[in-house]
Amino acid sequence: MFKQPCDLESLYEEIVRTAIFTVKPDNIATFPGQRITYNCKKEVGTNYNQRILGTRIRHHMSDVSIKMYDKFGHVLRIESTCNDIGAFRVKRKVEHRDGSSSEQKAPLKKSIYSLYQLFTIMKAANYRYLEFISSFDDHSNGNGNLIKVTAPIVENERSYRRLNFSAECDLQVLETISRGEYMTFGMQGKDIRRHLEHISPSAMSGIFKRLRLHGIIERAQGTYRYFATSYGKEVITAGLAVRNLVLIPALA
Repeated sequence: MFKQPCDLESLYEEIVRTAIFTVKPDNIATFPGQRITYNCKKEVGTNYNQRILGTRIRHHMSDVSIKMYDKFGHVLRIESTCNDIGAFRVKRKVEHRDGSSSEQKAPLKKSIYSLYQLFTIMKAANYRYLEFISSFDDHSNGNGNLIKVTAPIVENERSYRRLNFSAECDLQVLETISRGEYMTFGMQGKDIRRHLEHISPSAMSGIFKRLRLHGIIERAQGTYRYFATSYGKEVITAGLAVRNLVLIPALA
């Protein structure tokens, strides 16, 4: 909540403008913990509406939506809605035709007993979206982070080059990492190379090492999977925003 409408207005306009250009279908799938597969037939998109009580931006994937309002000009409100909870698969008791039952993953049932599981899923979706847009709000550390990510880093007397937001190769890697399935479930080098076939396995290892040293990704303990850090998500958002909002319009 904000005491004065002017405090929220400038902040909200920046969030909405950036979200319209940078939130892509893969990101939208990430928020409710879904993924987009090759045979996905769900409609995914973003809508922006102006209403009497304020404006609204809505990201939807089939019957699942995440909405953001500037309600009454004083409240920044995030909410998640779902008209078909069967879109979510959870671990629950499943009864079979022969009378037996087992504990396995199955679509969420439309029942009052599913409310807690649905609440947990939608609350997590809100937090993911809040974490995503939080990089749009806070510019206090922007200059320091820009210097950090665009400066070479040294480890064991070996220098690793900086990230270059103007280089297509760096932006392609960052854009691939930002895909919904990798933000939610992590990634390996072979996953990224499926989208960037021109990168060799050895080069991919070097890229992961450079991204890890810059703090963009981190490896989950005891596994070979990497996840984007909160700082990394901010860098990826910034890189995509620079390309979509500055470079492409300027060079069109």
